[in-house]
Amino acid sequence: MLVSMKKPIVTLLLGATVLAGCGTGNKPADGAGAKNAGTVAWTRCTNLTGADGKPTAPPPGVECGKIQVPLDHAKPEGEKIDLALIRVKATGDDRLGSLVFNFGGPGGSGVDTLALAARAFSTPGTRYDLVSFDPRGVERSSGVKCGGQVEKLLEAESDADGDRLAKEFAAACQKDSGKILPYVGTVQAAKDLDLLRAALGDSRLNYFGLSYGTHLGAVYATHFPKNVGRFVLDSAFDPTVTFEERAVTQATGFDHAFEAFAKDCVAQSCELGADPAAVEQTVEQLLTKLKDQPLKVGDRELTYGLAQLAVITPLYAKSTWPMLEQAAAAAIKGNGTAMLTLADSYTGRKPDGTYTTAMTSLQAINCADNAERPTAAQTAQINERIKSIFPILAAEASSGACAHWPVPGDDTAKRIDATGSAPIVVIGGKGDPATPYQWAETLTRQLKTGVLVTYEGEGHGAYLTGSGCVTKAVDMYLLNGELPTQNTTCPA
Repeated sequence: MLVSMKKPIVTLLLGATVLAGCGTGNKPADGAGAKNAGTVAWTRCTNLTGADGKPTAPPPGVECGKIQVPLDHAKPEGEKIDLALIRVKATGDDRLGSLVFNFGGPGGSGVDTLALAARAFSTPGTRYDLVSFDPRGVERSSGVKCGGQVEKLLEAESDADGDRLAKEFAAACQKDSGKILPYVGTVQAAKDLDLLRAALGDSRLNYFGLSYGTHLGAVYATHFPKNVGRFVLDSAFDPTVTFEERAVTQATGFDHAFEAFAKDCVAQSCELGADPAAVEQTVEQLLTKLKDQPLKVGDRELTYGLAQLAVITPLYAKSTWPMLEQAAAAAIKGNGTAMLTLADSYTGRKPDGTYTTAMTSLQAINCADNAERPTAAQTAQINERIKSIFPILAAEASSGACAHWPVPGDDTAKRIDATGSAPIVVIGGKGDPATPYQWAETLTRQLKTGVLVTYEGEGHGAYLTGSGCVTKAVDMYLLNGELPTQNTTCPA
């Protein structure tokens, strides 16, 4: 199982209510985005989805809109697609412009996430309009659909079965979304971002990227360095790693997070065991039992594969660790509802049994951004390495989905060099399981203009952990242009 750089904000929402830069003056805009960008007509949002996957009304002050972008940026006058947007207007009078967010994935809906998470960014929101979007190939922006194949892939029981289902998945994606598949890569998305900047009326892009959003921001800064305003890249991803390097590094990160969870659980009078080793063993035994005896949950089943996702999801944030304890304890007693809910939050399954495009868009963007095409056999070998590090992350059946992908990949998005841009703040967490700390170090070097801030604590998304040190460093930069000193370190 190759883990995505998954939605840090949505994961946090499961457990609790969420919690020298360049100026933003009106200089002429550089780059492709300045031409025919148009403006955004903001209206009341009508189709938002809440943290429970159900339709929800927009919070006060939240507006939605759209812009048109070329399907293929190499043909700017050709066919257009809509890019869905959301905005939370600045609450203060001394407005600096817009602050655009990408919350991760790849494949996460920025429209739904910002509506849920805007409160976590209320301080920057005093002087910025907070803006996000569904990137191309995601949800409302020509989201990649694959004929209802997601659940089948999750339940593959053998390598041969997994490879067959991967072929069927790729064929279904081509059938349902073949027009958009060649154009969902991060370079195309970065060009959309510049069109969005111009449509918002900003001469430079002020940007906050989390997880995969750091990759999108780094690619933008590489292609449009002179349009970089105040940039924050939190939980940084190194795009140069191979599929295998990513899988192994993340397996190590999640193994450390699981160990940290177990220790914390015992310190809080854990229901799962008297010591950390016992806690880990209890969870592992639960999953092993589910291989042969899935747990009935209404008309569904909590299977081994879904239980794996249920364990992984709360490990993204320390604030959601108690949910893992509670869900696992309930499943041991025969109630798998909480674990199934955790798994559904990861896969984007809605209460009506349909799925968001989170998993399908993830696959499409990953395959677009890589020329690599690991075969099923190669993926199985990677999976064996994962099993030796963190068995909970390993798949029972391996499939080389990109090996069957109907369009070729491209390594352009791996090349990062923001020489000539304004300084870019890069944040890495020492206890981040999904985007481990070394990726923040390498991305900082690749950018050439990066300024590294280190967070010593646990979790994915340092700004969202409640660290006063991280919050102050970021807010001072975004609001006042006060750049953190290189290698600033924030305690847990």
